[in-house]
Amino acid sequence: MSTSILDSNPCVLLVETDESLAQRVSLDLREAGYVTIVASDASSGFHQACELQPAMVVVDRALPGEAGLKLCSQIRNAGSRVPVLLLMSRDTVDDRVACLDAGADDYFLKPYRTEPFLQRVRLYLEPEVGSTEQLRFGDLILDLTSRRAIRNGRTIDLTMKEFELLRFLMSHPREVLTREQILENVWGYDFMGESNVIEVYIRYLRLKIEDEGKKRLIQTVRGVGYVLREA
Repeated sequence: MSTSILDSNPCVLLVETDESLAQRVSLDLREAGYVTIVASDASSGFHQACELQPAMVVVDRALPGEAGLKLCSQIRNAGSRVPVLLLMSRDTVDDRVACLDAGADDYFLKPYRTEPFLQRVRLYLEPEVGSTEQLRFGDLILDLTSRRAIRNGRTIDLTMKEFELLRFLMSHPREVLTREQILENVWGYDFMGESNVIEVYIRYLRLKIEDEGKKRLIQTVRGVGYVLREA
């Protein structure tokens, strides 16, 4: 595929062993205006991810031998910050945690549905819109263009969901935000019933922005939710 084609539209790499599902997802992505590359196994998927530098990678977790999760980890270990979306059949807390631990940004629950899937893809690939380019709280800066955090001059890489969670917290400084508000505004779809996924992301954010003895900024309000404020 020529570089000019890849440059003109966002490229989505789909790693899927199910041929019929791969054809359906690929067709939907192409009709939505994306260049789509399909890899039928994790090994070729990793090779394509490194060579093509796609705008997004969609991986089926059901690849044999947990290869889907391993591929996500490989992509992150290679230094890539590209959004990674997992296709998953189950929606348990353990599955969500495994998704995050592997470095995936988000997941889409099967059975596959065209429009909800494309909405999720657009969420990650549409450019940021807004006049404010940075959010600040104390010595923490969130760059809305690069989707990176900066604290005391140190640049911090964030996954897409980490970025969206931190942006929501920084957009409401010193305001106690309930778990329900966070789920609704950050995830944007029905995640109600179990909010454990929030705790996982909060833990990851704290590890990134509060390391090296820095003051805690994300405070837990027991039984309610979280608030961004200095202790």
